[in-house]
This record gives sequence, C-alpha cells and structure tokens, in this order.
Amino acid sequence: MSQVLHTPPPTATPGPPTDDPEALAARYGLTVSGARPSLPEYVRQLWARRHFITAFATARLTSQYSQAKLGQAWQVMTPLMNAAVYYFIFGILLGTKHGVPDYIPFLVTGVFIWTFTQSSILSGTRAISGNLGLVRALHFPRAALPVSLALQQLQQLLFSMAALVVILLVFGVPVSLSWVLAVPALVLQFMFNAGMAMILARMGAKTPDIAQLMPFLLRTWMYTSGVMWSIDKLTAGKDLPGFVLVLLKANPAAVYIDLMRFALIDSFHAHQLPSHVWALATGWALLVGVGGFIYFWKAEETYGRG
Repeated sequence: MSQVLHTPPPTATPGPPTDDPEALAARYGLTVSGARPSLPEYVRQLWARRHFITAFATARLTSQYSQAKLGQAWQVMTPLMNAAVYYFIFGILLGTKHGVPDYIPFLVTGVFIWTFTQSSILSGTRAISGNLGLVRALHFPRAALPVSLALQQLQQLLFSMAALVVILLVFGVPVSLSWVLAVPALVLQFMFNAGMAMILARMGAKTPDIAQLMPFLLRTWMYTSGVMWSIDKLTAGKDLPGFVLVLLKANPAAVYIDLMRFALIDSFHAHQLPSHVWALATGWALLVGVGGFIYFWKAEETYGRG
C-alpha cells in the first residue's frame, strides 16, 4: 500500500497584530498625512516655494484696488490721507508740530513706516483663517501665507516711498548719502513684521476673534510709538519713571520709525535715536522674526483642521 506523506504547513512569520495601526504603518514605511516636518526641512520647503510667495503677494497687491476707479493710486493716497488727518488733529489742534523741524516729512515718514507694520499684522491675523480653502486643498508650508502677506505690504510701502521722496524734496529736505540706511532699516523691519504676522496667524487660526481685537491694540500701540509726535519733545522735562522712558525708546515700532527718519530727514539727528539703535533693531528682527517662525512651525499640522 502506498503511503501518503503529509507535509506540515509552513510556520507563519510572526508580525504585528493587524489591529495596531501605528505598528502597521511603521512596518510598511507609512507616515502621517500632514505631519509637521523637521525645522530644517520646513525651511527648505519654504525656500523652494519662494516664487509662489512672491507671485501670491504681487497678485494680491494688484487685485487689492482692482474695483476702484483710481486703481493702484490708492496705495499712495490712503497713507497720505491718513497723514493729512493726523496733521490736522495732532499737528494743528494738539500742537505736536511745535519744536519739531520738518514736521510734515517727520509725520509722513512715521505714518508710512507705521502703516507697514500695522497692515502686516492685520493681514497676518487672517492669513490662515481667511485662506482655509487654499490650506485644505493644497499641501505647502503654511508659513508661505503670512510671509507673502508681509511681502505684499512691503511692496505697497515701496510704492508709497516714491511719494515720500517727493514730499521730502518739496519741503526742502536734501538728498543725502544717509538715505542708503533706509535699505537695511526696511530689511530689519520686514523680518520683524513677518515674525509678527506668523505669530498672529497661528493665534488667529485658533481664535478668529483676535482679528476683531487687533485694531484696538494697534491703535494703542501707534499712540505710544511717536508716529505723530516726537518722543524726545513730549517726554523732556517730565518726571516719568525710568522704565517708562526705556519702554518708549525700545518700542520696536518707534525704533524702526526713528531709524527711517534718521536716514531720510537731515534735521533728525543721532542724539534723538535710542542708545544702540541698530543693535535694538537687529535684536527685535531676530527675536520676533526667528521666534515667530518657530512658533508658527510648531502648529503646522493643525492649520486647516477641524
């Protein structure tokens, strides 16, 4: 009689239990969709999309006044009209122009530079919450949105600077080699503004009501930043606590405004600047710019969720 040989079945290779998703994902090399990349990788991804950032900023700037009859002229007219209102209220009615040489160039420079910071922050608060469709539809480093909005405001400021130069010349401010200092001052202010935009973008993504609160906070900040008045003139002879004077002088908005005034207006002298002004400007740019970027990156995977 023939014998039937039964070969025992091969022993199954033990593997992770099928009810453990994390173990299965690790076994087959799967990663979480939308997971936050490492910081160096995030910087690399953001740099790779620099052309998108520039194009997005330019497109928004072009379309901003597309429905207005005067079109892009409003980019210059809006801050000029604000300066005219401030001149009437603060310069004439409140008398802040007294004792301030070249008050109109002084005021217009302050308004233009302050508007750059204010608009960057306001647009940053809605960078995520106002672009949820884009955030949910496409995969890209979300920091591209607040950075592009800050870049848009820089582009708008550069349009306004043309009008500022005309005002300086009309009111007898001569062209000077010190005007070159405006370039590093604007670079440092842009870093600071972009950092603020990223901080407010993360906060606004979680709490959209911040966008309603920011105009009041920014108005208070403006009044303490010497936009319409000279900090030196109004604090001279007053018995203010030392820390108040330090806060007024080290206020980042005031630092960037005074740097630009020093660069452009020959009657604004070095003694009116806070001590170590370039170190202050650089420190604020690095602290808020780099710190804001890291703060925004830490919540990268949460944007557009929920």
